[in-house]
Amino acid sequence: MSIRKSKPWMLLALSVLLVLLAACSSGNNKPATTDPVETGGTEPTKQNDPPATSKEETIELSFWTLGNVNYEELAKEYMAEHSNIKITIQNTGDQTAHHNNLTTALSANSGAPDIFQLEIGFMERFINAQDKFHNLNDLGAADLKDTYLDWKWQQASSTDGAFQIGLPTDIAPTVAYYRVDLAEEAGLPTDPDAFTAAIDSWDKFATVAKQFKDKTGKTFVDSRDLIYNALRDQADGQIYYDKNDGSFIGATNPQVKKAYDFTVKGIQEGWVASNALWIPEWSQSINDGGFAVMPGPAWMLGNIKSNGPDTGGKWRIAQLPEGAGNWGGSFLSLPKEGKHPEEAFAFISWMLNKENQMKSFVEKGLMPSIPALFEESEFTSFTDEFLGGQASASQFATAAGRVKPVYYGPLHDQTDAIIKEALQNVQEQNADPEKEWNTAIEKIERIVARS
Repeated sequence: MSIRKSKPWMLLALSVLLVLLAACSSGNNKPATTDPVETGGTEPTKQNDPPATSKEETIELSFWTLGNVNYEELAKEYMAEHSNIKITIQNTGDQTAHHNNLTTALSANSGAPDIFQLEIGFMERFINAQDKFHNLNDLGAADLKDTYLDWKWQQASSTDGAFQIGLPTDIAPTVAYYRVDLAEEAGLPTDPDAFTAAIDSWDKFATVAKQFKDKTGKTFVDSRDLIYNALRDQADGQIYYDKNDGSFIGATNPQVKKAYDFTVKGIQEGWVASNALWIPEWSQSINDGGFAVMPGPAWMLGNIKSNGPDTGGKWRIAQLPEGAGNWGGSFLSLPKEGKHPEEAFAFISWMLNKENQMKSFVEKGLMPSIPALFEESEFTSFTDEFLGGQASASQFATAAGRVKPVYYGPLHDQTDAIIKEALQNVQEQNADPEKEWNTAIEKIERIVARS
């Protein structure tokens, strides 16, 4: 699923996590679950049928889901077609608690579900504990690989591709949300294609941003966090940590320094708003027209709608300069504690097929990870009145095609927070950018050394 408005992720150091996952303790820490909804059965369909069982045998599958998804409805549909399958769903809104619950269950060797929705931000915590999960390649996932976006598939694969921890659910490609009324006020193009062309390099973006600020007196970009993210996530395969040996490379990765310096430029020239992400002032500025552009993922549209109820029809989607990143999205994994991996895999491969991903998009806005859907008329014709009737699905699909996979590493969030603290000091305290950069790198290197 895509992360809706959330707090920064709580990550543990890799060494602590691996100890937790390997540890043994007594007691069952499985959280309470909701009762399944049982429906009348029909003859099983041939596609994605679970293994044959006796008519008397009922297969019970527990499924931990995360956030605003339609998976309960899909589970009911599956149970109606497979009368011997009973699926019990537990849904959690807090992604940190959701993943910590699984960490506790795995370390206790008791209480893990048959199926677990794993958010990409927590992938490194669990992919390094492969002995706790079924390798989906052994269950038939390898035959489905070409169905999904390659970069999305790689996010849940071991370095050599032999181990697959999850099947892809949704994706969250990043785009440039912009206000057409403010663009018009500044004499900028208002058509999405023309606006995209006006900012199709970061140099052009900075020039337009400065012109906008000089013309309107308003900031061009909503926050230092999102403009930094937009450039950071265009790194070539890895950001702060080497995907082969896990070593810290953030100090020498040119894209990281480019993202930092570009954000500093925006701060010093006054076209980046002095907001941190999620604070009340940031939320209010969405509705008040305090900025023109928000670089953000597909799920960010939900936050724009909820925080900007008076701005319907004033927003459009353009493409970011020089590529797109991806922020969010999840996978369905099978903890090894589950007793029915074949039946569980049959269910998740059905739930994440082309037809059902389209249902999830229409009903819950979950951007599909199956590129074949991007050509379907039902998808391409999908429009959003909040965006002035723009065909938003096509814009997200274009961004998805521009994403390149990047490796994060288990200390990504801690590292990222330190660099953003440096940017905060530059903006709020007028601190020297190079001194702040050097201090941040020193802090990060000490954390890496301790881990």
